[in-house]
Amino acid sequence: MAPPVDHTGAAAASLPAGEDLAPLIADVYAESPPALRVRLLSSLLRPVGPLALVAISAGAFSHLLPAARWQIAQATTDDARWIGPEQVFELVRYVEQKSPEFLLRLPELLGDGNLLIGTLSGSLLLLALHALKNRRR
Repeated sequence: MAPPVDHTGAAAASLPAGEDLAPLIADVYAESPPALRVRLLSSLLRPVGPLALVAISAGAFSHLLPAARWQIAQATTDDARWIGPEQVFELVRYVEQKSPEFLLRLPELLGDGNLLIGTLSGSLLLLALHALKNRRR
C-alpha cells in the first residue's frame, strides 16, 4: 500500500474556513484496502466526463474511458493498485469544481461508514463533510 499523501495537516488547518477535501480524500485512499479504493474511485468517477478522464492528472484515468458512449467509468482492483493518492487528489480537485455537492454524498455512496472511521484521515474526512453539510444548510 502506498504511503499517505502528506497534505492532511494543511487540510485540517484550513477546513473550518475552506472546503479543501482533496488532501483528506487522497489520504483516505492511500490508507484504504483495495476494495474501498475501488469503491472510492468508482464513486469519484461518476460525475467525470470522457474529456476530463483524459485530461485529469496527465491522463492517468484515460484507460478508464468506457467503450460505450453513455457508460460511466468504473475502476477495478487493478486500477486501484496503480492509481496513486496523487492522481486521486487531482481527481477530487476536478470533482470539487464540477460538482461540489457530489462530495457531500460520498459517505453514502461508499456505503459502510465504519471503514472510513477506522483511520485518522477517514475520521477527519467524515467530520469535514459533516461540518460542510451543516454550513451549507
